[in-house]
Amino acid sequence: MAAALAGVTVLATCSGWQPSTRAELEFSPLQRFAVELTGVSGRAPRVLYVNTAGGDPRQSEAIELDAARLAGVQARHLRLFGRTDEPLDEIVADADLVWVGGGSVVNLLALWRAHGLDTLLVEAARRGTVLAGTSAGALCWHVGGPTSSRGPALDLVDDALALVPASLAVHYDSQPLRRPLFHAAIAAGRLPAGYGLDEGTAVLYRDGSLAEALREPTGGTVHRVERSTSATAAEHPLAPRTL
Repeated sequence: MAAALAGVTVLATCSGWQPSTRAELEFSPLQRFAVELTGVSGRAPRVLYVNTAGGDPRQSEAIELDAARLAGVQARHLRLFGRTDEPLDEIVADADLVWVGGGSVVNLLALWRAHGLDTLLVEAARRGTVLAGTSAGALCWHVGGPTSSRGPALDLVDDALALVPASLAVHYDSQPLRRPLFHAAIAAGRLPAGYGLDEGTAVLYRDGSLAEALREPTGGTVHRVERSTSATAAEHPLAPRTL
């Protein structure tokens, strides 16, 4: 696994756009950090927005492009709903950073696999493209975690991309029912050990392993959850670096 993940960078966040005085929205500190991870200099970094989980909503695209302009990056959207004839591999290959939005991770995984986008994104990551996202766009890179994709009641997804060999629970502080479900799944061995993300936090992985826990100035904390020797879940907070 380590060799297969060599050079792969994944930033999984519970963050996203923030209000702006210059436009409707602008990048959050964690989004700006994702851009910095590309290491691009001498030109504008190229960001690919992937909003499959939200159904590729057209009404938000202009707002997101304005936010990219304010951040000094060149951005475009990859659509699977009503997509054009441009080959997906060419769209993905042009990106320095892929930012995946929130919504239904179940729908996201099904559509990515149907179109082969999952494979293209993994290949891009191995070439050095940074993979990042929020909520469903953070969970998708992991083995699995709690989701509300199938309706108002929470359940688990355990067949995500597993590019990161860990589990993830997003909205850990704002949606408290996710915590007991996450604990139960890890205690039962249905999910591997992983992380709970409060709002405004993130985990950065390099080569498949945790490199750093991060938080925005107003963010919460990051929680490590493991299966204990008594087959229960053991949780302890990490000390995220504040951006």
